[in-house]
Amino acid sequence: MQGLTTVILAAGEGKRMRSRQPKVLHELCGRPLIAYPLRLARALGDRVVLVVGPDAEGMASVVGDGVAIVEQRERLGTGHAVLQARIECQSAAGPILVLPGDMPLLSVETVERLVGHHTATGAAATILTAVVDRPHGYGRVLRQGGKVKRIVEDRDATDDEKRVAEINTSVYCFDGGRLWRALDQLKPDNDQGEYYLTDVIGMLSRAGGRVEALSVVDPDEAHGVNDRRQLAAVAAIQRRRIVDRHMLAGVTILDPATTYIDDTVTIGPDTVIYPNVVIDVASEIGSDCVIGAGCQIRATRVGDRVQLKPYCVLTESVIEEQAVMGPFCHLRPKSHVGAGAEVGNFIELKKATVGKKSKAHHVGYLGDVTIGERANIGAGTIFVNYDGAAKHHTKVGDGAFVGSNTSIVAPVTIGEGAYVAAGSVITKDVPPDALAVERAPVVVKENWAARRRERRAAEKKKDN
Repeated sequence: MQGLTTVILAAGEGKRMRSRQPKVLHELCGRPLIAYPLRLARALGDRVVLVVGPDAEGMASVVGDGVAIVEQRERLGTGHAVLQARIECQSAAGPILVLPGDMPLLSVETVERLVGHHTATGAAATILTAVVDRPHGYGRVLRQGGKVKRIVEDRDATDDEKRVAEINTSVYCFDGGRLWRALDQLKPDNDQGEYYLTDVIGMLSRAGGRVEALSVVDPDEAHGVNDRRQLAAVAAIQRRRIVDRHMLAGVTILDPATTYIDDTVTIGPDTVIYPNVVIDVASEIGSDCVIGAGCQIRATRVGDRVQLKPYCVLTESVIEEQAVMGPFCHLRPKSHVGAGAEVGNFIELKKATVGKKSKAHHVGYLGDVTIGERANIGAGTIFVNYDGAAKHHTKVGDGAFVGSNTSIVAPVTIGEGAYVAAGSVITKDVPPDALAVERAPVVVKENWAARRRERRAAEKKKDN
């Protein structure tokens, strides 16, 4: 919206969060709270100003480019906070939009309606309101003859005023000139001794200015976050929005109530997600995949037509198309599974690359290893990568076969087409197409077990 300047208030202490970090840096569905109003503001206007508190370390890295950051050194109220943004707004030709930093469910469509209504009516101020069943804790919008007269904060309201169901959402659109003149006259006439931005509404109304109010269509948009209970409640709404968005885009989610998908995640159409799945931290899931029950996928890229059987845990890894994983498979960071590869039951990968169409089906540890294409890793294989001081790397060539219950002590190279016999402990390189066997010869003693039983029976009889 051309000419719009947005001021986001994020200087609050957030005492009720009981946290060492600023409230707006707490995470909601994969993004810090402040990211939501910032995204909204960027979509709407030409200029964004963020007001932060004196303890806002780390805020700049979250905010990114194109946002002016100003500091409210003393927390003297919301009116005082807006005043800190004045110097950054002096060149604003259009209206001033004020957003709270802790209201992540607000939609672009709602704010566009608010600004459009404000502009069309020529109002001095337009406030976004909501009618709710439980208004406790919110400022009340007081009207006279249907017109907005003022806003009273919950802590300052009388018993009659507290019965009003129309609340202030703390979203405002102001005529810039009239806003700054009113703020210059603002006084801390309340129990908290703070400069309330809400008092500006009454001041403008008493001065004959037109004050408009627009109510949200969806009351969920008015939810703010002041404590961790409210954070959880807002997260539940946001998660449902996210799964709805993916389902409308062609993803089958069998149980939305138990599926946790971050706002940063992308999923291709015709993928099926079973219950109790968590997908977060900007993971990318391809098309036509099957994500089994209980899988946890974090910062991982999954190609098309991949099958993740139940209870796979994948972190910071890549799985290429048509691979089959699990059940109970664990990919630790920097692992890479090639196209059509199969990594099965109780296999753990750590900084491991499994080549195209290679297989490791049963129980093993693949750490610090590069496995070529079409190789087979037998059940119970351990890549021994740690010598007590440092990690070492192993390479397994294309088409190699590693038998069951084998330990491969890094650093070694197993050549292309090589064959490692079951039960071996490999401590040196195996040339291409060679057979490696390392185990003691089998010793068979005829009738040994029978003689042992006879001897023990005789000893037992003697003792009696």
